[in-house]
Amino acid sequence: MKHIIILGDGMADHKVASLGNQTLLQYAHPEYMNRLAREGRCGRLITVPEGFPPGSEVANTAILGYDLNKVYEGRGPLEAASIGYEMADDDMAIRCNIITLDDGKIITHNGGNLETNDAKVLIDFLNMKLATPINQREGCERVKFITGIQYRHLLVIKGGSKYIECAPPHDHPGEPWRPLLVKASSNVENDRSRKDGLTPQQTADLINTLILRSQELLAQHPYNLAKAARGERQANSIWPWSGGYRPEMQTLMQQYPQIKKGAVISAVDLIQGIGRYAGLRIIKVPGATGLANTNYEGKAQAAIEALKTDDFVFVHVEATDEAGHDGDIELKLKAIGYLDQRLIKPILEAIGQMDEPVCVAILPDHPTPVEMRIHVNEPVPFIIWHPGIQPDDVLQYDEESCVGGSYGLLRLNEFMNELMKIE
Repeated sequence: MKHIIILGDGMADHKVASLGNQTLLQYAHPEYMNRLAREGRCGRLITVPEGFPPGSEVANTAILGYDLNKVYEGRGPLEAASIGYEMADDDMAIRCNIITLDDGKIITHNGGNLETNDAKVLIDFLNMKLATPINQREGCERVKFITGIQYRHLLVIKGGSKYIECAPPHDHPGEPWRPLLVKASSNVENDRSRKDGLTPQQTADLINTLILRSQELLAQHPYNLAKAARGERQANSIWPWSGGYRPEMQTLMQQYPQIKKGAVISAVDLIQGIGRYAGLRIIKVPGATGLANTNYEGKAQAAIEALKTDDFVFVHVEATDEAGHDGDIELKLKAIGYLDQRLIKPILEAIGQMDEPVCVAILPDHPTPVEMRIHVNEPVPFIIWHPGIQPDDVLQYDEESCVGGSYGLLRLNEFMNELMKIE
């Protein structure tokens, strides 16, 4: 039995009054997800361990069966792995968004839907001004910026401390940014176990200085001057968050002998980084954007081809999460429909023609309610289907219906353990 997980990032939601007090999954009534729910078995999954933030880096790692207390080092190191940056022992890698600020507030976490080509110009500019020592007063040999995808980039601090408190920008839309600047962690006084390392306070001070200097520099960059002239959102500040050291993770093959070879398909650096540490090969699909305009058909075909050679495939779609962060109900409904019709449908049709049976799992990593625009720590609904499975009584796939699923409420690695029992 081969296995495929199809994950709609942030797809779960709350009831919305304008949708007749239904959740978006209930309102969208996705045909193929509902079919799998009727023909398979359902349940709910707690994806975030106690004491951890409800971020995609936490939830996706837990879904794949890892113990976060043993392997968690934040988003930065995972995205470093995806980018291909080999972390040194004294590196602290931290995710670095380029965001939009206006009137003293965080307007959007994505720099006005910044494109990668434009972002590279800005990152190169910041490296020239802030990372390369031009003279005695500017630049710092301790830091460097590395271009990622769209608004998602990387800041590496040599000897930096991970014991700092950062505010994920997608959790604070419309809020004043100054109170959200980086702080030294309150429960760690020092982190000098690393050779020539900075203390948590020194690290926080350095990052905050970089944030303030980036605002001065980016405001005068031709890209943002042109955006301002057109009345468009500017990419006018960096915002680092979720840093850590190089993690130590077993591969999925080491954790689950049932998996001999696996692949991950995602437009997001973070997910690719998790996949790389998990020992999965990274499949990059042309036109995969991480937004609602992503290449669903290309991802579906890549998954179908991977199932011909691999026994485990993880397909991640970011579009539903981004629409949730934007508070865009119509866009999130469209993204759910696209996921159902343009990705799940062709995969199911191809699976039906394969010689070897395939087990299909569908779930989000966390809810991103459109009326809240942030991740929330709540159980998510899931489906597990394979040829010959005995269905339970769930008739459609949504947050409420799956409460009555035969799997009940699973926690963390229990989901992957159940999935791997299906052979």
